[in-house]
Amino acid sequence: MDHLIFDAHLHIIDPAYPLTSNQGFLPSAFTVDDYIHQTADLSIAGGAVVSGSFQSFDQSYLQAALASLGPHFVGVTQLPHDTPDDTLVALDRQRVRAVRFNLRRGGSESVQHLFSFANRVHELLGWHTEIYCDSAALEELETPLCALPAVSIDHLGLSKAGLPLLYRLVERGVKVKATGFGRVDFAVSQVVKRLHSINPKALMFGTDLPSTRSPRPFNPIDIEIIGNALGDSDARCVLWENAVEFYRLQGE
Repeated sequence: MDHLIFDAHLHIIDPAYPLTSNQGFLPSAFTVDDYIHQTADLSIAGGAVVSGSFQSFDQSYLQAALASLGPHFVGVTQLPHDTPDDTLVALDRQRVRAVRFNLRRGGSESVQHLFSFANRVHELLGWHTEIYCDSAALEELETPLCALPAVSIDHLGLSKAGLPLLYRLVERGVKVKATGFGRVDFAVSQVVKRLHSINPKALMFGTDLPSTRSPRPFNPIDIEIIGNALGDSDARCVLWENAVEFYRLQGE
């Protein structure tokens, strides 16, 4: 299997920019140069730089990372719900394409503003919303989540207990990041097969580098897991096509 990869979930941790300790944890540096070096033998041709809990609402690191990585990389940021429209427009011009709610670790806007802000940024700019949480914790939010215009769940929803809900969400159009395989408590290949069978456009692969706080960090074998589970043709959807469409990179 030899496909181009859109890395739909990576983090840049550059101590030249503000970092905030989260739950007593401050990650080690992982700069743009580190990312390029670590992925040099992979076929990565684009990706999404995702703000983590330790970056809170800082945009300076993300703006610098996107400028360095080039036009096929986009940003997923964290913002206060009352961010002015002109600030959002300026970020969009710098290739930010989504807002993230980190319900598991914090550092983002609170869940009470999720739905109003998600709808606002989509109406204004076409941005989608990304959610990091154990999908088992989304039971009470299932109906309003499905009403959002565009939303994705990180790391396959994390837990076996949350899989029934995750399957229902995907049936109703929610996207899922096939990332963080070392964070989950189930057999990844079986879940990937099931999610892809429900909606072939749902899954988007990412490295999750540098895999902070993950029991098992990213390994290139994770790419093979996708190929072995789905076969060559369907793997292309997960490794490239679905994310390129979701992050609106066609023609860029």
